[in-house]
Amino acid sequence: MPLYNRLKEYRARLGVNQQQMGAMAGVSRQTISQIERGDYSPSVTLALKLAKLCGVAVEDIFTYEEETDHENQPQP
Repeated sequence: MPLYNRLKEYRARLGVNQQQMGAMAGVSRQTISQIERGDYSPSVTLALKLAKLCGVAVEDIFTYEEETDHENQPQP
């Protein structure tokens, strides 16, 4: 899934480690790590909570980009 994030950048701005961010958000350090690596897509609730903790809009942290499959597109 093409969900990109800048969580690590915003977490660094707050000066907290993954363990601390997880505690603040009510999730494990492993969850924060998986989100930052792009291995896990957070729920809408968790994404909103993380954005609120960072003091930014959810779109500032998370970006969704559609995958384009040019081979299966109809030709004009």
